Amino acid sequence: MSKLGALFLFFISVAGISCNTAAPVSISNRPASINDRPTTNIVETPSKPIGEMTWTNDAGEVQKLSDLKGKAVILDFWATNCPPCREEIPHLNSLLTKYGGEKLAIYGLHVGDATDKAEIPNFITQTKLDYPIGYPEKALTSFIFASTDAIPQTLVIDRNGQIVKKVVGFSDRIKLDLDLAVDTAVTAN
Repeated sequence: MSKLGALFLFFISVAGISCNTAAPVSISNRPASINDRPTTNIVETPSKPIGEMTWTNDAGEVQKLSDLKGKAVILDFWATNCPPCREEIPHLNSLLTKYGGEKLAIYGLHVGDATDKAEIPNFITQTKLDYPIGYPEKALTSFIFASTDAIPQTLVIDRNGQIVKKVVGFSDRIKLDLDLAVDTAVTAN
């Protein structure tokens, strides 16, 4: 057998082994599927329907996710003392500018402690936020932080109230994932 033939057989055998043992990898902006069943990257089950999840705004009014049906929604879970959260805010502002408030709603849901909450007024004077801040109910917080307590965590929901993606952290790569998820959410039928 020639060296080229032996090399070919080696690569075929290695490829066969790795295909049988490798975990699924998504190669598109569409959610991965298992046995042709679409999934998102959310593995938690909410304690109540996602559309019934609420947060309270600065005026003390309770807002419900289902009230925003027809718009894509970004719920960004953040705190003032979180450097990646601060880095993400200008990008969220740019997404709102790109799609407009009639197609996209963004809410910055504060999940910091009482000391961090007291810093919000000072933070807002230093940082431009083009979207409102709120405080999530316990059911929503429990759902979002079921698998990790890292922040920021950003939940993208399409115009029909379906979760498109949850991203954790903020970096150039995450920014691309977030952009794809938001584009999917805004263009959902």
